[in-house]
Amino acid sequence: MTDSATPRRRPATLAAQALGVTDQATGAIIPPIHITTTYERAADNTYPHGLSYARPDNPTAQHVEAVITALEGGSHSMVFASGMAAAVAAFEALPRPAHIIAPKVMYWGLRLWLTQDAPAQGLEVSFVDMTDLDAVAHAIQAGRTRMIWAETPGNPMWDVLDVRALSNMAHGAGALLGVDSTAATPILTQPLTLGADVVMHSATKYLNGHSDVLAGSLTFAREDSYAQRASAVRNHTGAIIGAFEAALLLRGLRTLHVRVAAQCRNAMAIAKHMGRLTPVTHVLYPGLETHPGHAIAARQMDGGFGGMLSLRFAGGAAAAMRVAAGVKVWKRATSLGGIESLIEHRASIEGPSTPVPDDLLRLSVGIEDADDLIADLERAIMES
Repeated sequence: MTDSATPRRRPATLAAQALGVTDQATGAIIPPIHITTTYERAADNTYPHGLSYARPDNPTAQHVEAVITALEGGSHSMVFASGMAAAVAAFEALPRPAHIIAPKVMYWGLRLWLTQDAPAQGLEVSFVDMTDLDAVAHAIQAGRTRMIWAETPGNPMWDVLDVRALSNMAHGAGALLGVDSTAATPILTQPLTLGADVVMHSATKYLNGHSDVLAGSLTFAREDSYAQRASAVRNHTGAIIGAFEAALLLRGLRTLHVRVAAQCRNAMAIAKHMGRLTPVTHVLYPGLETHPGHAIAARQMDGGFGGMLSLRFAGGAAAAMRVAAGVKVWKRATSLGGIESLIEHRASIEGPSTPVPDDLLRLSVGIEDADDLIADLERAIMES
């Protein structure tokens, strides 16, 4: 128990020390990895430690959940085997029938699930430009809309959505606001403090940060029937993260603040420099004053504007592909949020039905030297 005289620890301290927990049995400052699949009952047939089976209960995963909850300022969190598992659980926990409003441009894997699989589960989805609050209001179906789903900044155009305004609209319609805050991380934005009801992270990305773990998380504003249904979905589908992955995720969380700070600095430097190059027609980065969502980003992102940006090229898809082919330091790979810098032509990955322009390259900025990243990218652009 915390003494009333003990000052409240700031998020960087809570993350770096994983809440300051030490192993009671040994005094180890790094917690043990609990790989057991089952737990012993007492003689009276009860579970004295509150744990019964590994599918709903794992102490290593619970430690991760406690850290994420502290960073997000929520009631409680749940970790999943992937970001997709977490996001799907957020929708499957809704009462049926359910109408959902989601961004027109968003994470492609989840958009596909909402388009192809969700309707068979009684989930109707309207995709709208959520930077236009009038369009969101027009899409609300009285008595049917159960959730407004926001992704901010939104992958891969990096649109910034007004979480507070969307929260007011959702709650006014009797709906929930869910926020995919993967790109912002809890270091830059805490959507629950702005009125969101649940926050999702693909923890594969920034929360882990080392491109070696698949994981996802949901953090809830309160313990209620919705959160309980989401917990049941995870339990019934077995979508909990494994113990070893949870331990790696906990390790990654301990350096989240320093990684995100470095990635924000690098991304800003790259965004400013790329805007000077003639072949680049658009630099999509919320930190630039020319970005249409900059004012909202400045209001709801604290400490930086993220490590993600996209570039669009005068030469169209062919030019973008030549640039991606020409880099030496950047890695051509899917994913984002890791310590290494990645570059990807999203339209070719997503296919012919993508809403993403084919002249766009998505950049996930790592923690390398910014001058090396800029020089490599500029050379590839000018030689393309």
